[in-house]
Amino acid sequence: MYEIFNYMKLLIQKFSGRIECESPNDDLNHFRGFVENSSKDRVGLSKENLLLRGCTVRNTEAVVGIVVYAGHETKAMLNNSGPHYKRSKLERKVNSDILWCVLLLILMCLTGAIGHGIWLSRYSEIPFFNIPEPDGKSLSSMLAGFNMFWTMIILLQVLIPISLYVSIEIVKLGQIYLIQNDIDFYHEKTNSTIQCRALNIAEDLGQIQYIFSDKTGTLTENKMVFRRCSIAGQEYCHEENAKRLEFYQERDLKDEGSAEGPCAYLGHTSKWRGHDCGAENESLNRKSSNLLSGIYPELGREHSSSDAPCSGHVAFSSCIETDVVPDTQLLEKFRHISSLSYQESEDGISKLALETMYITDFFLALAICNTVVVSIPNQPRQKMRRSSLGRMPIKSLEEIRQMFQRLSVRRLSSSPLPSIKESSSENPNSFVSKLSIFRMKLASPALDGAAQSAAEPHNLNSPENPQLTKEHYTANVAAGCETSSAESSAEWSPLPKLCYEAESPDEAALVHAAKAYKCILQSRTPDQVTVDFAGLGSLTFQLLHILPFDSVRKRMSVVVRHPVSDQVVVYTKGADSVMMDLLGTASEDTENSEMEQKNIKERTQNHLDDYARKGLRTLCIAKKVMSDEEYTEWLNNHFLAETSIDNREELLLESAIRLETKLTLLGATGIEDRLQDGVPDTIQALRKAGIKIWMLTGDKRETAVNIAYACKLLEPDDRIFTLKSQSRDACALVMNSILEHMQKNTADQKKVNQKLGNVSASPSTQAQGFSAGLVIDGRTLEHVLQDSLQNVFLELTEKCRAVVCCQATPLQKSVLVRLVRNKLKAMTLAVGDGANDVSMIQVADIGVGILGQEGMQAVMASDFAISQFKHLRKLLLVHGHWCYTRLTNMILYFFYKNVAYVNLLFWYQFFCGFSGTSMTDYWILIFFNLLFTSVPPIIYGVLDKDVSAEILMQIPQLYKMSQKSVAYLPSTFWITLLDAFYQSLACFFVPYFTYHGSDIDIFSFGNPINTAALFIILFHLLIECKSVTWIHTIVIVGSILFYFVFSLAFGATYRTHNPLSNPYRIMEKHMADPVFYLVCLLTAYNLNISDLKMCTFTSSL
Repeated sequence: MYEIFNYMKLLIQKFSGRIECESPNDDLNHFRGFVENSSKDRVGLSKENLLLRGCTVRNTEAVVGIVVYAGHETKAMLNNSGPHYKRSKLERKVNSDILWCVLLLILMCLTGAIGHGIWLSRYSEIPFFNIPEPDGKSLSSMLAGFNMFWTMIILLQVLIPISLYVSIEIVKLGQIYLIQNDIDFYHEKTNSTIQCRALNIAEDLGQIQYIFSDKTGTLTENKMVFRRCSIAGQEYCHEENAKRLEFYQERDLKDEGSAEGPCAYLGHTSKWRGHDCGAENESLNRKSSNLLSGIYPELGREHSSSDAPCSGHVAFSSCIETDVVPDTQLLEKFRHISSLSYQESEDGISKLALETMYITDFFLALAICNTVVVSIPNQPRQKMRRSSLGRMPIKSLEEIRQMFQRLSVRRLSSSPLPSIKESSSENPNSFVSKLSIFRMKLASPALDGAAQSAAEPHNLNSPENPQLTKEHYTANVAAGCETSSAESSAEWSPLPKLCYEAESPDEAALVHAAKAYKCILQSRTPDQVTVDFAGLGSLTFQLLHILPFDSVRKRMSVVVRHPVSDQVVVYTKGADSVMMDLLGTASEDTENSEMEQKNIKERTQNHLDDYARKGLRTLCIAKKVMSDEEYTEWLNNHFLAETSIDNREELLLESAIRLETKLTLLGATGIEDRLQDGVPDTIQALRKAGIKIWMLTGDKRETAVNIAYACKLLEPDDRIFTLKSQSRDACALVMNSILEHMQKNTADQKKVNQKLGNVSASPSTQAQGFSAGLVIDGRTLEHVLQDSLQNVFLELTEKCRAVVCCQATPLQKSVLVRLVRNKLKAMTLAVGDGANDVSMIQVADIGVGILGQEGMQAVMASDFAISQFKHLRKLLLVHGHWCYTRLTNMILYFFYKNVAYVNLLFWYQFFCGFSGTSMTDYWILIFFNLLFTSVPPIIYGVLDKDVSAEILMQIPQLYKMSQKSVAYLPSTFWITLLDAFYQSLACFFVPYFTYHGSDIDIFSFGNPINTAALFIILFHLLIECKSVTWIHTIVIVGSILFYFVFSLAFGATYRTHNPLSNPYRIMEKHMADPVFYLVCLLTAYNLNISDLKMCTFTSSL
């Protein structure tokens, strides 16, 4: 390692050049620039060359970099615009109601100002009520009334519940605490629970009307299992592998990553026999079963005795994903694969040789057309070889450019062709060609001997690469970090375990499938890929270029130089919706080969359609052979696109499209992504709760529809309407036709219901007995989302019980969510697990991220993060209902409390000339809301339960109460204010008439009113509580005791210079007077009895 850093230090000292890149911006998905040396040669830079602030470097022991952005100019800092704030629907409603309280306060203050002016005008001759100013002049009645308006604002300002906002935040924190500590949200396999990342919108969980869900990883497990494949038009069903999955389901393993599971399965493998599929025959199955039974027990013992697997540390490496049982028919055909047969197949000598070539290229594509990183547990994933470093002299400046290319995360500019001579410096590609001078060799993460042989030229006749015999050939099946195998002429010898670290589960599934057929990905460096292929030995492909997958092309390609044929080969995999249009035949092909390609395409398409109907994820595999001249021409054009700063993405896209044409179809794969546990029950419960669910996925229509039926999003009795059109006019015509058909069926059903005396459903829903589902693809969505068709589309979706959007892009997902949210004014929830779901998660009222296997992008952008889709059921139906109901009741109680108490001061103004005088000491007035009555409503908002969790889960229809805001309607708010006015009147005038005609002072009159108000307000809370716990009792009793203790202590220690308003020992005197108890208790009893009767009456409705 010390030699490595010394060598890099020398390289850096000799580096001379400049970097030109775009100005600092917040775009994380793009980076444009180039490195230019003194001779004006350039190397393009893209986002793969940019290490963002906060990233972690993996699989790398040494890095040389240059800082292009620093400080606040980094993309991470420019994206740090603070937390994304969402306001809940209830919070917006509270803000509007507080405005009504402000208007009410102004009205009360105007009444006080006008009343004060009238009072003074009636007693203008009496100087007691009109005290002159220091200059001897008296204020006019109008000016005095104006001054009194502001005095009343100060006196009655408690009517504006400022403390309500503080109480709401405290209640929300308590609700979030209870949600996070709910044991039902804990997922044992991932050792994770719910994360509440947004603290201010928990009550919106109880008002959701639309759920927009991703499919892969959200409704499904995102554990991709290789199920079937089609090669050269021939399907291989992998029946033994299907039985393996059934065995896993029957065993219901608690830990899929344990070694016991695979061993138990492998011990049973010899007992299984597949049934016919296509051209399979039973004798072949018996032959393969006998072959497998002799190998698998050995592998099972090997795994049981091995160290702890790394599956717990590497994603997409559970046993169910990595254990692939080869197909018997395909396994038999692997006997014919050898270096000689492959070379013969290139010349097209026989049909068998041609099929062998298809099979070989198909599995080579599975193994190398990816970005999977290979590593060994407990060892550095990539290490430098000292021997190589010792032989590397410093030659030129171009070596430094090569170093940057070799240490980049993904190779962008291509390596030159060894067979092409370097051009002159005038050639724009000369700088790229010179990069071949310097090669920093990275050892493969296998044994040193394997790495040595991988780096050496391939020898087809070496004894290490024999042709496999039927007696010794088998598929390597292992769990997690699998055990590789190296061939010898007589026996299989185990190699160290390999860990495959993939960006997506699809890539991992395909690599493990290739490994099962002895096409083992051994190592990957920025320059080359080494594959150990049965019958061909160790093959080291020179990696010329990688065109990564993107949502526009929907495919990825790798350009390699084949070690056997020494040709430039392009391997491409992608969605069949785009791959089938890229197929073609070269001009030199014969008519027979053209017909053969056409037949293969037709048969493969039929297999793809069958896979999709079974709910499998499909991919097409293709290749293209290029001449050196063709590749050089494409490389020169691609080099210009890479080094361009303006329109870089468009130019790179055009360059990729030019390369991925006239492809030869090799075959297709079908990968199963199983449903998560409890998804069908969750969807049914949410639908009963009145929530409409949309599935937004990028998969093809057949796969999406099949999953929709499996998870009961669509029912067998549903009428499915498919919206698929190529133009806007055709789309509008189809939607209008569907609407007319649905309206006609609804009208007919209503007539039938009327004849039967059955009342139909509400107008907003379709008639009973008729349910419809809508399926729409991404191309049609482009037309639907236009302004002229949005209203028609929304009208159509409102009449459907479910909507499935297939082949949708991430942008279309977010646009759909925003459309429903803005146009229908509906509360929306978006749930997803991947980076392609981030946009719709951020647009929705509530975004929910799934803690899946596709990274943390969705979780980081979400408001709530859960481990399983089934947790959404309790999160909405139970906690959503509780959070909304608790908070609304607490808010209404706050309005009641403040209005009832403030009106006591307002009624007193009619008896004091509207002078702004209070019959209660100001300290008692301040502490009444701050201390005496502040804690009980908070406890009420956190712990109250109107319905138990069990009943809410069993009866999802109860969710509609909170969904329709039944607890907080405008009428409810005004009824609460009227109730507060009524109770304040009774609370004031009962003590008033009791002490009428007596000579008690002002505080002696106000003390019983204040005490009665405390009893009324606290007992009113007890009546409103649906579940009274010991905490409620302690808090309410504690508040009453604290009031009396404070009043006694305050009265015993407080003195004033004004004897007419002295609170000294007021409470002590009243506590010795029986009339005081009679007034307080009778007032509280009468008013609370009326409240209890009202609550009983309303609950019985």
